[in-house]
Amino acid sequence: MIKWPPALEKLRRSVGLWTLSLDAESPAHSAEIAHDIESMGYSALWIPEARGRESFTNAGLLLAGTKSLVVATGIANIWARDAVASANAAKTLTAAYQNRFVLGLGVSHEPLVTRLRGHQYETPYRVMREYLLAMDQVSMMAEESSTRTARVIAALGPKMLELAATLTDGAHPYLVTPEYTAQARSILGDKFLGVEQSVVLGQSHEEFLRRAHEHLEFYTGLDNYRNSWRRQGFGDEDFVRGGSERLCNALVAHGDEEAVRARVREHLDAGANHVCLQVLGSDFDQVPLEEWRHLAPVVTNI
Repeated sequence: MIKWPPALEKLRRSVGLWTLSLDAESPAHSAEIAHDIESMGYSALWIPEARGRESFTNAGLLLAGTKSLVVATGIANIWARDAVASANAAKTLTAAYQNRFVLGLGVSHEPLVTRLRGHQYETPYRVMREYLLAMDQVSMMAEESSTRTARVIAALGPKMLELAATLTDGAHPYLVTPEYTAQARSILGDKFLGVEQSVVLGQSHEEFLRRAHEHLEFYTGLDNYRNSWRRQGFGDEDFVRGGSERLCNALVAHGDEEAVRARVREHLDAGANHVCLQVLGSDFDQVPLEEWRHLAPVVTNI
């Protein structure tokens, strides 16, 4: 069995959380919530980077508020900083917080790169490959320069999965089915595979669809996700704003705690090493603490 970096070893066959809701809270309160997540028994907290907090600063805040929780970027946008900054920041956070940081990198999406950041969006595979190779050449002049960091990439297609298998410690797919997880495992070999799974806990079918449609509305407008879903068997009829009911049912788990547990087990049985649950509350800026608490006893001891 391949020896992973310590942060990823902590995540073997475990369940964490993925959320953007903490950006609606003050930095200090976000750290307190991270401590609550840790006390519930979740293994990791995955945080995004788009229009909210800068990912490395945010990770530091959350790590400082916890003692055992792994904090992972899901994902840090490679257009937000150069390879030297990413490599060095990852080493510093890893060394400062007892090997509890996972650097998840991604190429993001054309609107977020060109309109938000003012860069020219280029071929994702080539840009990511060059970025990873540049990171590997960085010579850091600090005490933690030899620290081994955990590095994974967002991978929605076979070429990016192959890149994850060769140049990183693994992959972090987002909005995928258990069938995709099985395909990813066949490409990754024994590298780490941490899969995001969106969830609506309880609620009526109508409320489930409302939350799922709201969640998928942004993503259905992005080429990278539409291309990924086509490879997973969906078509243009599923890519209406907010997604078709078929797409919602495939990508968002719905039901009671046992239904969520069953979806987690599907991913694990298909080859995932770790599943991070994105619980969809009544709105985007609601921190779903109660749902997290209800789920924790069922999914954290899977």
